[in-house]
Amino acid sequence: MHTPVLLEKVIEYLDPKPEKFLIDGTMDGGGHARAILEKLGGRGMFLGIDWDSRMIEQANSQFKIYDSRAVILVHGNYADIPEILNERKLPKADGILLDLGFSSEQLENSGRGFSFDSPAGGEPLLMTYDDRRTPVSELLRGMDERELADLIYKFGGERFARRSAKAIVLQERKEVIRTTEELCEVIRRSVPGNYGMRRLHPATRTFQALRIYANDELGNLEKFLSWFPEMLRGGGRVVIISFHSLEDRLVKNYFRKFEKEKKIKILTKKPVTASEEEKRENPRSRSAKLRAIVRC
Repeated sequence: MHTPVLLEKVIEYLDPKPEKFLIDGTMDGGGHARAILEKLGGRGMFLGIDWDSRMIEQANSQFKIYDSRAVILVHGNYADIPEILNERKLPKADGILLDLGFSSEQLENSGRGFSFDSPAGGEPLLMTYDDRRTPVSELLRGMDERELADLIYKFGGERFARRSAKAIVLQERKEVIRTTEELCEVIRRSVPGNYGMRRLHPATRTFQALRIYANDELGNLEKFLSWFPEMLRGGGRVVIISFHSLEDRLVKNYFRKFEKEKKIKILTKKPVTASEEEKRENPRSRSAKLRAIVRC
């Protein structure tokens, strides 16, 4: 069961009210969406977007009790919100939420290779939310050692990035890496023996880096951040939850830029983080940082 991160704070800063139009650009397991819909009370309008078609299918089942004119679900990317609003003839929003993490349903037994902790034999090495994206197994074949090491270090912060990249490229020359288990084994052999004694699995940072790269996650976020004030009504709000320092830096810098231009007001001078209780109950909330703004 997906547990939404920082749920109370999301509702506090997004401030959904009846007769308002709210957008959840990253539906995931639908936890935040359910809470938003309760606040709208059946009198507002809700647009839910997700790049993973399975998340939209699941949401269609969850939210079929609502009027289809009030709850609109779209298989797409939040970076394309302007096009989606135009195609659907929808107005500017009173609030937009982005939760840049991914749900337990996507992580556990997704069949897409997001997790190194998968069933025996592993899962296909895809790591993409959308079938139209190039899977990681293919991307690895087209990379040289230096390019791969740079992206593992940049997006994953992996200190042994060069060793892992070298091992991966050497393995690819012998035999194509097709599953998560095969990739994990290559990484495990490439790092020092005592790495496995640390809190993080040896493959954690490399898997994160490959997922971010395969889905162009930072590119999508920057595209959204470059235009988001224009998609809001006066008084409209944006709440973004990030889980990676590169994401949080982008959000912080764009929020500051638009505040200087007097287009928005920042509501969170410092990022809001999970309480100790929430961190214990939902370990994925440990790295979550929430930032919010209101449109001037």
